[in-house]
Amino acid sequence: MRLSRIIRTVQLGLKSLLLHKLRSGLAMLGIVFGVFSVIAMLAIGEGASLQAQQQVVALGATNIIVRSVKPLEESSSSSSGGGGRSSMQVPRYGLLRTDFERLTKTIPTIRRAIPIREIPKEARYTKRTVVGRMVGCTSDYLEVNHLKLSRGRFLTDTDDEALLNVVVIASEVASTLFPTESPLGKSIQIGNIYFNVIGVTSERTASAAVGGSLSGQDFNKDFYVPISTVRARVGDMVFTQKSGSFEAEHVELNQITMSVANVSDVVSTAELIRETLDKYHTQKDFDVVVPLELLRQADQMRQIFNVVLGSIAAISLVVGGIGIMNIMLATVTERTREIGVRRALGATQSDIIEQFLTETIVLSGLGGLMGVGLGLLTPLAFEGLRELVLGVVLEGGASNNDAMKIFREMRPQVAFWSMPLAFGISVGIGVVFGIYPARNAARMDPIEALRHT
Repeated sequence: MRLSRIIRTVQLGLKSLLLHKLRSGLAMLGIVFGVFSVIAMLAIGEGASLQAQQQVVALGATNIIVRSVKPLEESSSSSSGGGGRSSMQVPRYGLLRTDFERLTKTIPTIRRAIPIREIPKEARYTKRTVVGRMVGCTSDYLEVNHLKLSRGRFLTDTDDEALLNVVVIASEVASTLFPTESPLGKSIQIGNIYFNVIGVTSERTASAAVGGSLSGQDFNKDFYVPISTVRARVGDMVFTQKSGSFEAEHVELNQITMSVANVSDVVSTAELIRETLDKYHTQKDFDVVVPLELLRQADQMRQIFNVVLGSIAAISLVVGGIGIMNIMLATVTERTREIGVRRALGATQSDIIEQFLTETIVLSGLGGLMGVGLGLLTPLAFEGLRELVLGVVLEGGASNNDAMKIFREMRPQVAFWSMPLAFGISVGIGVVFGIYPARNAARMDPIEALRHT
């Protein structure tokens, strides 16, 4: 009996709303776009957060990364004019090979450790050149950084022990230096040294900067060389010439990437690493980056981001609710005589409240369902918006900045929990903003209502 009455009330509400289709539709639009904006904003937030978390996950949950950091007091050291190299005060900082040996021998939880030396260099083959990064590393570098080979092989322990002049080049380096031929077996010049190409890595998305000391990396412009070969052929001191002056720095290792067996050992091992290095470094020239901690921070930021974006988007729902209340107040005025007739025929105040409240809920509910439908199309809408924005930016010639790269790689992820949440809020908004017009209708004097023309 109760169910049939509810169905009848809903049917009556629909009939009343359809008498003024345009007005009802316009009132519904506020809820439609409010629900859509909530879902869309949360989807964009989820997508941005997922992108950041994937960058952290790529570093490895069981990894600990120790980076050399140039101290502030050593921010610059160069000679001007014709001073020559001997007059320069060369800054020495960062991780040492003795640090690598000390950490791997004294901390039992470290399962694997990779020493890394990074030097900006220019690679040349015939007349073609590319500026990239010479990376001195070991055979484990490929697996730890989730790189894949497209051709040839990667470095081996034998290459490192024999100090061989072999190199594995990244995809962009290969396509630039060897656009029409296979690079395998060819010799390329890096700096003033020739290396034999033994492999090519597949293209990989550049990593964003995470942590205060871990900058973004573009793996597509790297040349991978055995680290012992880098030490023997290049050395620890690197000179660069800029605008007629020389700059130099002395660094043994730029990074040490260590892995532990269990996630539970990551934090405690990182603390041991900090304590050990602090004993032997008088200046703060290193930093320890723990991807696991960054992942937790990224998850916390995701939650905060969702709350902030959801709250902003929910404001549009409140605006939509105000529009519905305005329409329902006008409807009550127009239907004053109808209310008087119903009261005269025995309808109680609760019946009148129920009728107008049902109409409000139907209006907001239908708007909520339409908004959820639009929300599911957020990824497609974002793709269209991105193509439009990138088209305008490309015409303006500003397509290579970091913001555009992030925007180009962003993929909204619709959070399915956001759909019932947004729909529930829309119905709740309908109830809250429908109570006042419904009570106004119920409190009308039946006699005065019947006199209304």
